[in-house]
Amino acid sequence: MIPILDTHQHLWDLSLFRLPWLEGASSIKKNHVMQDYFEATEGLNVVKTIYMEVAVADDQISQEAEYVIDLCGQDDNPMVGAVIGGRPNSPDFPAYVKRFAQSPYIKGVRQVLHVSDTPEGYSLQSEFVRGVQLLGEQGLRFDICVPSTNLLDGAKLAELCPDTRMVLDHCGNANVQVKEREQWKRDIAEVAKHDNVICKISGIIASADPNNWSADDLAPIILHCAEVFGKERIIFASDWPVCTLGAPLKQWVGALKDVVHSWSEADQKRLFYDNAHAFYELSDE
Repeated sequence: MIPILDTHQHLWDLSLFRLPWLEGASSIKKNHVMQDYFEATEGLNVVKTIYMEVAVADDQISQEAEYVIDLCGQDDNPMVGAVIGGRPNSPDFPAYVKRFAQSPYIKGVRQVLHVSDTPEGYSLQSEFVRGVQLLGEQGLRFDICVPSTNLLDGAKLAELCPDTRMVLDHCGNANVQVKEREQWKRDIAEVAKHDNVICKISGIIASADPNNWSADDLAPIILHCAEVFGKERIIFASDWPVCTLGAPLKQWVGALKDVVHSWSEADQKRLFYDNAHAFYELSDE
C-alpha cells in the first residue's frame, strides 16, 4: 500500500481547549483524541501526520502550540510536525513566531479566514502581510484558508509574500454540491500561478451530501486542482474529524483513490506522501 502522510490532522480534547466554532457543529462537538484517530485510520497505512490547529479560543493559542510540540515528541503516535494557530496582524506575532520557530516540529501557522466575521480584504492589510512575510523569514509556512469567493486575495497574498511557502487549504473551499464552478476554476488557477503555493486535496468531502455522494462528485474539483497546480504541488489531507460531516475518513480516502486510480504509482505516491514530505522538510526516519 502507498504510505499516507496526513497533512491536516485535527485533534481536540474539550477538557483542555475551548473551540468556539464547535457550537454550530453538533455532530463533532465531542473529544477527538489520538486513539480515535487510530481507529478512524486503521488499515490505511498512515505513517506520518501533521497536526493542524483547531481554532481554539485566542487566549489558548500558545497553550495549543505547546500541547502539540509535546505530542510530536512522543513515540507512540505518527505526528511529526504541526501547523499552529496565529494572528499575523497582531503586535505580538513576531515574538510568538520567533518563540515557536525554534521547535523542529513547528512547520507553519494558520488563521482560519473563511468565517463570516472576517473583514473584507483582511489578509491583504499591511500588518497581516508583514506577519506572513515574517513566517518566510523564519523558515515557516502559512496556510491560506479562505472562502472560495476570496481566492484572489489568496493569490495576491502569495504575490506579496514570495519568500513564504504557502498551502491553499481544502481545494480553495470548493463546494461539492455547487455544480457551477467557473469562477472558482478561474480564481484557483490564479493562486496556482504562484510557485510558492501548493494545494491541499482536502476539505471538500465535508460539503458533500452525506447521504448522496460519490467519487464522481469529487472528481472535477480534485482533477482541476491537479491540472492547475501540477501533480508535484498537491498534497493529501484528511481534515479529520471535520471530514466526517460528509463521510468517514476511510470513505474519503477510498473515493480519492478511485479518482486518481489511473495515475501512475509515482504520481499517486506524490499526492499521498512524497510532495508533503519534501514541502515540510521531514526526516526519512
